[in-house]
Amino acid sequence: MVNANPHAPDLKHLLQTVFGFSSFRANQEAVCRAAVDGRDLLLVMPTGSGKSLCYQLPALALGGTALVISPLIALMEDQAAKLSALGLRVARIHSGLDRAVARQACVDYLQGGLQFLFIAPERLRVPGFPEMLAKHKPALIAIDEAHCISQWGHDFRPDYRMLGQHLPALRPAPVLALTATATPTVQSDIVEQLAMERPAKFIHGFRRENLAIEVVETPVPERARVVCGLLADPARRPAIVYAPSRKQAELLAGELAARMPAAAYHAGLDAERREQVQEAFQAGKLDVVVATIAFGMGIDKADIRTVIHAGLPATLEGYYQEIGRAGRDGKQSRTFLMHSYADQRTHDFFLNRDYPPPGDLERVYRALGENPLPLDELRNSSKLDEEAFDKALEKLEIHGGVKVDYNGTATRGGPGWKKTYTVQARHRAEQLEKVVRYTESSACRMAALVGHFGDEEDANRQCGVCDACDPEGAVLKLFRRASAAERELAHAIADDLRPVAYKAAGTLQRGLELAGRVGRDELNALLDGMTRAGLIEQEDAVYEKDGEVRRFRKARLTEKGMEMRRSLPLELLIADGMVEEFGGGRREKPAKVAAAKPRAAKKAEAQVAALSPGEEALAARLKEWRTAEAKRLRVPAYVVMHDRTLNAVARSRPKTPRELLLVDGMGSAKVDRFGAAILEISAAEI
Repeated sequence: MVNANPHAPDLKHLLQTVFGFSSFRANQEAVCRAAVDGRDLLLVMPTGSGKSLCYQLPALALGGTALVISPLIALMEDQAAKLSALGLRVARIHSGLDRAVARQACVDYLQGGLQFLFIAPERLRVPGFPEMLAKHKPALIAIDEAHCISQWGHDFRPDYRMLGQHLPALRPAPVLALTATATPTVQSDIVEQLAMERPAKFIHGFRRENLAIEVVETPVPERARVVCGLLADPARRPAIVYAPSRKQAELLAGELAARMPAAAYHAGLDAERREQVQEAFQAGKLDVVVATIAFGMGIDKADIRTVIHAGLPATLEGYYQEIGRAGRDGKQSRTFLMHSYADQRTHDFFLNRDYPPPGDLERVYRALGENPLPLDELRNSSKLDEEAFDKALEKLEIHGGVKVDYNGTATRGGPGWKKTYTVQARHRAEQLEKVVRYTESSACRMAALVGHFGDEEDANRQCGVCDACDPEGAVLKLFRRASAAERELAHAIADDLRPVAYKAAGTLQRGLELAGRVGRDELNALLDGMTRAGLIEQEDAVYEKDGEVRRFRKARLTEKGMEMRRSLPLELLIADGMVEEFGGGRREKPAKVAAAKPRAAKKAEAQVAALSPGEEALAARLKEWRTAEAKRLRVPAYVVMHDRTLNAVARSRPKTPRELLLVDGMGSAKVDRFGAAILEISAAEI
């Protein structure tokens, strides 16, 4: 079928001649053609997937000027510089530029001399600026980081939420909303706030096959030493480390700088210093940047090998976007998330600060009237201190309870602010709860993130490389073999779950009379080990009591768990803190549950007899087969075969099923299921 749009044939030609690419990446061509056809569209694709091209190429095909609204100066400058380097006519207007530069950009825009004009959303509040834009209709309007529009987004910007009221004057240009992080709720809110007309929606590619995620409980005082230990290996660099505060970013950067090229990046630094750090990292002069969340937006550095969060992120959306800056060259990369209960207390403090009690907002609202009131008078009337007043005023303005003009005066808005503010405050608290549950989960890390963004079909596939899917491959997180007592307890749990659909963890503990003998933490660790082994499934659930919503975790047996028998071998791996070379020593386990050998000892045992070159070749082939088999069965790799068993097979080179049965870790069930394939690979390598 021939596309009737006259611009359509130009897309591939422009892609090659202007941008130098021989072909489109996944999903790009369909997005570009929808934009050239004049469709409004919502594009949700992860960092590094080529979203920028999806507005830049259609803009050139359509001709005229593309108006690009971007929330961060660094992001704007980076994209404008790249387009200018391609010989395109580009200007930008933001608070970091001289007025003369902004005035010239306006003149060039009105004369039709620009192909791209980048502006910050705050510019639309400047009197006369929206009217100036409307005098020369743009060919296309691109709204980058569009999640900032939504009050449910992780990086909400009030000025972004006002964009919708300015768009009708700029039509009929198609509106393209682009973001890397938007849940289904945020996606719907973006479309509603921008009044998009029957938008084409492209929600793609949240799975990152090459990212191995580890989540490790790490005390705050130990984090600097752990980060330095992880990044001491040059193979784990370049790296970005996200710190929870400016002070912590500075301290950690100082410790790292004594060992490797490293620097801090945060909003407290002047613009020149931030630019220096960003350029040095981009050019490879810095190995590590320790930053607050302000760093990384729009950074196009493909070879970042490691992203470390030295503290609990505020949202899963922000966390996903930040880890997405690793491995954009497609090579295997690793991310580490360190957390502890102290992080939750810190976030609770900031939540209470940023979302003050509704009573504070009510005091400001009552002090308002029909006539404009200077903000100083309003603050005095509210009897709030300066910080509390500023927060209350900010929230009231966002939710329509107050109107503030450029003269610094305020008038009363609508009365509906209380309902929307309360809902948003609750939503923010729920976002943090989701992050905490993510750290406590024993499910595949990547699958959980994919499901969070609404791709339920892909969320059923395990990644095979995170600490949940491949515990033996973890770098920082320590796993040990379950003790005999723990294995016996696992069988008791299975017996208790067999006759029922599910049970809550607390009910299991009481029913098995474990309280006092095995603590809840130890029980949860065992349940997580059973989940990793595919014996049970765990699910978060809620119930209401005395008007309060309470959360609990319930467990159910899988088909594999139903087949558990005490006569069959049971291999369980229990999470047990950090590997000794990084951590401050292993925690003592309760006497009731005997601890097995730490991973360092396991590694020493495994390395007693090094593999010969021929054995290494066979082990490599077996690993390739194991990876493919694990993906086919949608199970972690270790469920198919542990590393130690794989190496033992490589050493012994079994030729018959009987010889294979003699290998430690190869039971009759595994020989029946995988024996033929293993023996075939072993024979081929002889």
